[in-house]
Amino acid sequence: MENKTIDQEVKLKPKDFASDQDVRWCPGCGDYSILSQAQKVMPEIGVPKEKIVWVSGIGCSSRFPYYMSTYGFHGIHGRAPAIATGLKLSNPELSVWVATGDGDLMSIGGNHFIHTCRKNIDLNILMFNNEIYGLTKGQYSPTSERGKVTKTTPYGSIDTPFNPISLALGSKATFIARSIDRNPKHLKEVLTKANAHKGTSFIEIYQNCIIFNDGAFDDLSNKETKEDNVLEMKHGEPLVFGKDNNKGIKLDGFTPKVVDLTTGEYSLDDLWVHDEFDESQNRAYILSQFHDNPNLPVPIGVFRQVNSPTLNEELEKQIKFQIEKKGKGNLESLLFSGNTWEVE
Repeated sequence: MENKTIDQEVKLKPKDFASDQDVRWCPGCGDYSILSQAQKVMPEIGVPKEKIVWVSGIGCSSRFPYYMSTYGFHGIHGRAPAIATGLKLSNPELSVWVATGDGDLMSIGGNHFIHTCRKNIDLNILMFNNEIYGLTKGQYSPTSERGKVTKTTPYGSIDTPFNPISLALGSKATFIARSIDRNPKHLKEVLTKANAHKGTSFIEIYQNCIIFNDGAFDDLSNKETKEDNVLEMKHGEPLVFGKDNNKGIKLDGFTPKVVDLTTGEYSLDDLWVHDEFDESQNRAYILSQFHDNPNLPVPIGVFRQVNSPTLNEELEKQIKFQIEKKGKGNLESLLFSGNTWEVE
């Protein structure tokens, strides 16, 4: 029987990426939506299942590899970016994805995260941000708001929370985006864009923890309030939001302000036009700070994506050049080169 080529193979469907494991998240958890969209995107990226790897650390989100019918690696707390980096460098042909949470990535994994971004490894990091430690039963996390009352902060948190988007920008990530678990269409679009990008893609996903932080993002997902609180950024278009797109963002110098488009004082021509390919980080950083200002809507979409050499490509070039220059080499010769001695 003639072997089928890849082009002749049957096209995979989302169900082909669902494993045989029972999903053990709490009923109503936002992780279900993220899993569903990831399984919908996988058949569309044009990569065979055996060349896709999901890596995770510790937390509710880190069960992700068990539920994906691909290769997977369940690592230790905070180390998923380091493991994913090793995978990509040793097997450049792999499509590498990281599933992590705000506690896993922003706390013990913070150092690994910033250096993955800095090195621009070609992989995709999905950070499920529920602003709480869910797996360990509700302690405050590095993204919990000031004043948050939890089991470990009974009188309210006095910490200043991380802003993950600002941190990724400062770490030189080349693709930075945000989406919401309860906006599956938007989430799928962002995942697709992240996969198409060459370099470190970081996606912050607001994810509801129905047990320990239920309703943290209700203003951004409730149909009665979301239009006035969510700013969906679209490349090349003015920043508008609100019911019937009746509000916009105008940039005065470095200061953004909300303007009313119904009074006649301002029009679309006066508004800030979003440019996700802007080489400068300045405007993306201003957008990242909207989250911390209660008078501004919360942006979702791609904050910034730029092209920059990836570490894995540069390493491949370096190795190829040295092999052409010096030959492939021999491990035994290397081990016995220079000063050696014997212990009797």
